[in-house]
Amino acid sequence: MHSDTTPKPMRAQAAQAIGLLRRAAHPDRRHLLWATLWLILAAALEVIGPILGKALIDEHLLPRHLDFPRMAMLLGAMLVSGWIASWLRYLQLVRLSGLAMRSVQRLREWVFGHVLRLPMAFFDRAITGQLISRVTNDTEAVKTLYIQVLFVILDSSIVLVGTMIAMAWLDWRLMLIVLALVPAVVVIVVVYQRLSAPAVTRARALRSDINGQIAESIGGMSVLQANNAQQRFGARFTATNQAHYKARLAELRANAFLLRPALDLLNVILLAVVIYSFGQRDMNAVEVGVLYAFISYIARVVEPMIQITMQFSGLQQAVVATARVAALLDEAGAPEHAAGRAAPTDHAAPNAPAVRIRDLTFGYAPGQDVLHELNLDVPQGAFFGIVGHTGSGKSTLLSLLLRYYPSPPGCIEINGQPLAAIDNERFRAEVGLVPQDPFLLAASARENIDMGRGLSQEAIETAARAAHAHDFIAALEEGYDTSLGEGGSRLSTGQKQLIAIARALAGKPRILLLDEATSHIDSATEQVVQEALNELRGRVTIIAIAHRLSTIREADRIVVLNHGRISEAGSHDELMLVEGGLYQRLYLLQQLAV
Repeated sequence: MHSDTTPKPMRAQAAQAIGLLRRAAHPDRRHLLWATLWLILAAALEVIGPILGKALIDEHLLPRHLDFPRMAMLLGAMLVSGWIASWLRYLQLVRLSGLAMRSVQRLREWVFGHVLRLPMAFFDRAITGQLISRVTNDTEAVKTLYIQVLFVILDSSIVLVGTMIAMAWLDWRLMLIVLALVPAVVVIVVVYQRLSAPAVTRARALRSDINGQIAESIGGMSVLQANNAQQRFGARFTATNQAHYKARLAELRANAFLLRPALDLLNVILLAVVIYSFGQRDMNAVEVGVLYAFISYIARVVEPMIQITMQFSGLQQAVVATARVAALLDEAGAPEHAAGRAAPTDHAAPNAPAVRIRDLTFGYAPGQDVLHELNLDVPQGAFFGIVGHTGSGKSTLLSLLLRYYPSPPGCIEINGQPLAAIDNERFRAEVGLVPQDPFLLAASARENIDMGRGLSQEAIETAARAAHAHDFIAALEEGYDTSLGEGGSRLSTGQKQLIAIARALAGKPRILLLDEATSHIDSATEQVVQEALNELRGRVTIIAIAHRLSTIREADRIVVLNHGRISEAGSHDELMLVEGGLYQRLYLLQQLAV
């Protein structure tokens, strides 16, 4: 997922954002309805205040008709209406805030759940920091959209409509003068949107770039410092940060010029025009209470317009952020979600190999095949090794066996069933993986082996013993409950790999795939891994991608890949008899290196 600073049309982004917001807020639509109702009632009560003040001035204060009980009733009504309006605003704000936070919670769960199901092809181009930014910052913009934007716009619109109705009832001619303000505000908003929208979109995209660069630099700090690249990476970050600053500055200039100052000027002009209009009337026809009410209402007209206009900056940012979240949710899901639902079986099909590959040809891009017409049968309980030069297709074959990428239909079968037809949950239960770089949670040894499966202590210890990891785990200060630190920082590389093997075995897989699992460990730990693999022979089908050939020396069969084709196959002893063979050369080179 590369940064795209080219802004999409705001209309398209708004359509994406609205669709996602409807979906996120749908379970709480009743709360939104109540919040809107309370807003309408609060606005109505606020409109009543100046009318009551007009009655107090024109009917009692000017004619000196001091009817104290009625005057007290009018003043009391003004106070009560204001208090009730404030209370209703409090209620609707609490309800709207709750709705916004539930929507953000719901949306984050959707986004993270969707990310977990995306195919590996997506992560080949994804940038971690940008993904984190979408799951956290961009979803948080939804709350801003509800509380600071939609609430203000909805509230101000209701107040504006109610005020216009009250002004028309008092003096429709003066209302028309005030109404003339609306086209001027619309022009300001249109100009502002055209000037600021590209800057807002670019600033949001550049902020994701900033997050991505920070995450990348921190994650690779050892390599960065080892290559003395601090200054170069700092300069790259400075350039991105400067571009972000310029984009925000362009947005700020549009805000400073077109929002509050321009509308404040319109407010002063409008007030002057209304007072001048009153000054032109016959003094006997002038109602001072009406002038008071209109001055009060002008503030209620102009301020909502100012608030609505000022929210366009936040609205644009929220729309861009929400559209980015919607775009992530539109990413196609993992291949297994398009797979059919095969009838669950507890045993492999009779006489079927654990893995069968027929005429497998595959490439990541059209016309650039990595694998060419592979044919291979791996019997149940066998131990197969896959070796070859870098770029020979070993990792690609493993990725296809793991369904990280969709393989051509019918080319791969697992236990006699087409790979794409196997239910995902059952497939993941039957096929285990030990990766080259073991991924460990910042959690206890127990949690790292269990991985949320709810396994018993006995099952966890059984898996650890099978992986020869029990002894060093038990020797830790809190045993299986010892926290391993971030990324397993408290363990050696070999110990991490043994825990990764225990994790894979804890799921009781029928097929165990090892992706160069011994390439980063010492010879002593390699012997432990070999011993663990030998103990699994006959019970678990093992396919090991190996760079260190000593790991798979005892394999039942070794398959040698060369430029995506099977060039040799046989046991270690058989392949060593092939004079000038690729396996023989690889093995002898490694022996010389030792």
